[in-house]
Amino acid sequence: MPTPKRPRRTAERILEVTLDLFNAFGEPNVSTTLISAELKISPGNLYYHYPAKDELVNALFGRYEAELNELLAAADNVRNVEDAWLFFHMLFELIWKHRFLYRDLNDLLFKNRRLETHFQALLAAKEQAMRHVLSGLHLGGALKMDLREAAPTANAMVVVVSYWLSYEYVRDPRHALEPDRAGAALLRGAFHALSLLLPYLEPASKDHLFKLAGQYQST
Repeated sequence: MPTPKRPRRTAERILEVTLDLFNAFGEPNVSTTLISAELKISPGNLYYHYPAKDELVNALFGRYEAELNELLAAADNVRNVEDAWLFFHMLFELIWKHRFLYRDLNDLLFKNRRLETHFQALLAAKEQAMRHVLSGLHLGGALKMDLREAAPTANAMVVVVSYWLSYEYVRDPRHALEPDRAGAALLRGAFHALSLLLPYLEPASKDHLFKLAGQYQST
């Protein structure tokens, strides 16, 4: 007989449901009462695992931080436009998965000291990863860039990555962050981050970037 699946631990279920609610409605609009009602557990059971709403935010952020740091390490392996396209698409997928952090970023940073300090470290890690992308593309022969241009270009890429979802939201506040919009939003974000490299890409690599973007748009 097959071994029955072990039920998910309550603490894990709480985080999964909380992430869904935060993403759907925004962290400021989701109370612990709503979370416990959605889970069909008592508020006391919720408080047993997470005594304060900030602890839910911190736990979700901790998961995001760990996944992001693991992904950013892959920037060292980028050597061509296709590698870069995959890297940025995965990066935007991870941001989309935790989009409540970026949807309500200013509010969260104001209220939560841990996020305030850790997000600064993540910005630095993102910028370092962007520099590795630029260096890898240069080593692979896809890009030519004056070393003096690398730092501002990497910084501009971080700005696009960090605030792309805010831009999408402003363009269409009622629908931009709905799940069925994810594919198009991620495509636009990945392309616009890489489009900052268009002046520096070798002709074949530039053509390949437009081809990749066109293929994804057509599907």
